[in-house]
Amino acid sequence: MAWRGVAFLVSMAALAAGAARAAERPAVAPSMILPAPAASSGFALPADHIPAPGPVAAPAAQLPAPASQTQAAGAPAGAKKPPPPLRFAAVAKDPRPTLDPDTFVNTMRAAERYHALAAAGGWGELPKGATFKLGDKGQLVVKLKERLAATGDLSAEAVPGEVFDQNVLAAVKRFQARHGLPETGLVGARTVDAANVPAEIRARQLSASAQRLAGTRFPFGERYVVVNIPSAAVEAVEKGQVARRYVAVVGKNDRPSPTLMARIASVNLNPTWTVPVSLIKKDIIPHMRKDPSYLAKHKIRILDGRGQEIDPATIDWSTEKAANYTLRQDPHAGNSLGQIRIDMPNKHAVYMHDTPTKKLFLRDDRFHSSGCVRVGDVKALVAWLLDGTPGPGAPAWSPAEIDAAIASAKRQDVVLKKSVPVAWVYLTGFATPDEAVHFRDDVYGLDADPRLAPAGLSIEDLITSSIGPRRAY
Repeated sequence: MAWRGVAFLVSMAALAAGAARAAERPAVAPSMILPAPAASSGFALPADHIPAPGPVAAPAAQLPAPASQTQAAGAPAGAKKPPPPLRFAAVAKDPRPTLDPDTFVNTMRAAERYHALAAAGGWGELPKGATFKLGDKGQLVVKLKERLAATGDLSAEAVPGEVFDQNVLAAVKRFQARHGLPETGLVGARTVDAANVPAEIRARQLSASAQRLAGTRFPFGERYVVVNIPSAAVEAVEKGQVARRYVAVVGKNDRPSPTLMARIASVNLNPTWTVPVSLIKKDIIPHMRKDPSYLAKHKIRILDGRGQEIDPATIDWSTEKAANYTLRQDPHAGNSLGQIRIDMPNKHAVYMHDTPTKKLFLRDDRFHSSGCVRVGDVKALVAWLLDGTPGPGAPAWSPAEIDAAIASAKRQDVVLKKSVPVAWVYLTGFATPDEAVHFRDDVYGLDADPRLAPAGLSIEDLITSSIGPRRAY
């Protein structure tokens, strides 16, 4: 059956229903344990933003320092120097989006290829602890070349020989890009670990990811936003290409970000934050038991059913009575939402937002929120979203107008002239139109679900399968 024909059937079915070690950080091992169900109910308090100690990723995109921290030319000697600009972890530079109208079909095609690879014996393992760099020679380089050739990163013609040459360097970078690793060309622990994942597991990742897409309907248009949770990245897609890709922080394992499809309707500048009941119980109450001044420090007010402010001292924090009130954090620099909230109404009550603590954007393992998605360089994403939306004093919102509105410290809700579709997906394996096959760690352990993706599941099987609901968004 022609693949385009299959895509049409799918649509119809849906409608009917060393140096190398220094350059690399330890990998997040794919979990094979299903987490207990957990409701996503917002995101964490400022204390949750504190990163664990550890090395950071190679620098990529920068977040410019605020104008107030920039030293003017000719400043007097001895004036305080501005802090260095914050740098973010590297994200893929591939212009092809993670999700497009052909992702399901392309991913199933890749799954069939990888199932065939697994049935033929897969590929050999590289020695754990091995490192490789340009100019290396020997039998271990031969093994590396054979491994790269097994998945098409290195051409068959380049396999003979024992030298790590420029062809191998380009192949390693290609492999690293496909696996969401820093494209250094140096082979260290993370690259070796990714190369040693068996073919049958890779095939299962692809089949399971395609299964999660089966039956969904997403309104692809000229502009849309994609969050791939395992990648911890946000893509702004325009005319079929990634206009900009942003580093993100997504839900931790016990407070996962949900998969969803919605529409971005508005942007809140200088937002307030209403603390979800679940976080009042899990975070606020324990903090207040230890430090009665916690709410005041974080400018969180307690309001009763009539909107009247309540003195925290009148509440018995040894109980959970505080959950009966509304706890709201005022707009300020330390607000848990930062300076911007991107509103996208959905049943999970999650959204994308800024954060006052941006250190987690430097890390490769960015699974630390309580369900919402924090976006690095969120102002740039908002400027893209507001393109075409009339500004307060101009035909459209400009970055300067966004900065001025934030500087006012007043809450302002800006409704997009045209809402933008947004999808949060969980794709540990996916393929792009050029047949490149990409993998990410199964951070939530979802691929281990025995109901998903049995070996050899075909596109025709998925069309007629009753596994999983067919959803419309």
